[in-house]
Amino acid sequence: MSALQQPAAELRLGAGPDGNRRERTGPPAPQSVAGTGLEEGFLVDLLIKTLYRMGLERPSEISKAMKLPVTIVIKLIEAAQALKLMETLGQLGASMTAEMRYALTGKGREWALEALAQSEWHGPAPITLKSYADQLIAQSIRRERLTRSMLDSVFRELTLSQELMEKVGPAANSGASVLLYGPPGNGKSSIAEAICAAFKGRVFFPHALVVDKQIITVFDPTVHHRIEDDEGESIRLRRDSGYDRRYVLCKRPAVMTGGELTLDRLDLAINTVSRVYEAPMQLKASGGVLVIDDFGRQRQSPQELINRLIIPLESGVDYLSLLTGRKFQVPFDALVVFSTNIPPKQLVDDAALRRLRYKILVDKPDRNTFIEIFYRTAKRFGLTLDQETLVYVLTELYAKEAGAEMHAYHPRFLIEQTKAICAFENVPAQLKPDFLRRAWGNLFIKE
Repeated sequence: MSALQQPAAELRLGAGPDGNRRERTGPPAPQSVAGTGLEEGFLVDLLIKTLYRMGLERPSEISKAMKLPVTIVIKLIEAAQALKLMETLGQLGASMTAEMRYALTGKGREWALEALAQSEWHGPAPITLKSYADQLIAQSIRRERLTRSMLDSVFRELTLSQELMEKVGPAANSGASVLLYGPPGNGKSSIAEAICAAFKGRVFFPHALVVDKQIITVFDPTVHHRIEDDEGESIRLRRDSGYDRRYVLCKRPAVMTGGELTLDRLDLAINTVSRVYEAPMQLKASGGVLVIDDFGRQRQSPQELINRLIIPLESGVDYLSLLTGRKFQVPFDALVVFSTNIPPKQLVDDAALRRLRYKILVDKPDRNTFIEIFYRTAKRFGLTLDQETLVYVLTELYAKEAGAEMHAYHPRFLIEQTKAICAFENVPAQLKPDFLRRAWGNLFIKE
């Protein structure tokens, strides 16, 4: 049985109209302390730390902070009271629905400080590694399929040849590895971004994982975009909704990195003050797309980066290590897109190139494609490109400039430059040969 065929405890609320699994899916909420997969003692420590740091009193407040059902929170409060860590303050108000209030005892405050010395993590209860691995399998990016019409909708701002589109589509559906290569300025980064935008599925990310009582944060609001309901409020996974609130419902992630990528960003990072680990970028990209732009311009050699990622790409399993030396495995589930303008054989050896499943040349546009790009770009900027001006660009600028080749980024560059010239001259923005000639002077370096 393959990894993607393994069963995972989850709920489903219907499929999208195109058959893709865009529904809200996730593990059911735990019904008992044991159902959380965590030891009661661990959860009591988390409860005491949460009360100490957040000053909460009512079970409903604590439930919201710890992302656990109220029934489980009350069980933990009872366990903490048995240890003389919490005391009852009484009800607030005379209403029949008024909640009992609780506070830490002196012993409880000392207990909290000792627990915080081990880890500052408080609030959301973590997910076990096994639970998260099961959820990753259930929401794998390989379970979502992109059709030609879906890709056409996200690529509508780009002008790509039919041949190139026929290569990009299957590569995006592979859930494997893609290498986009070719001369600079012809849309590799834009293609990578469009692939990211094409995936519309929804996934669940936990606030945190626990491995050997060590906390690893996973949900990152700078990367993971929380799904909102029709009223614009974040979906609240209430106790009666059936979902585990320790997870956050998000869009499929798109993690992009470039020349700043280093090998250590692919490993766990620990905050020495809070003693909490942060998940590496490939784990945050699970169920989505990881784009490594400007491949070959990182401090580490491209061969080192490929060596670090190639086994996870092939096996679907990654290995991470804690400072204690404990090594553990997690599913590797991301479509990895490498983008470079350096010839691939100058980057890595043949064995690495063989392991990159899809190698797509994004070359300079031919004359007809270039003209189409120019017309569409002008229209997008609200300008008119007439036949006379186009002929001037092709015959006077490109034909007479030694070594000048047409690149996909040229139309936008020339139009933006022309608009700046028009603003300086205090005339309406327009594509006139004189303005384009002046813009052309900024396109090339004169020796």
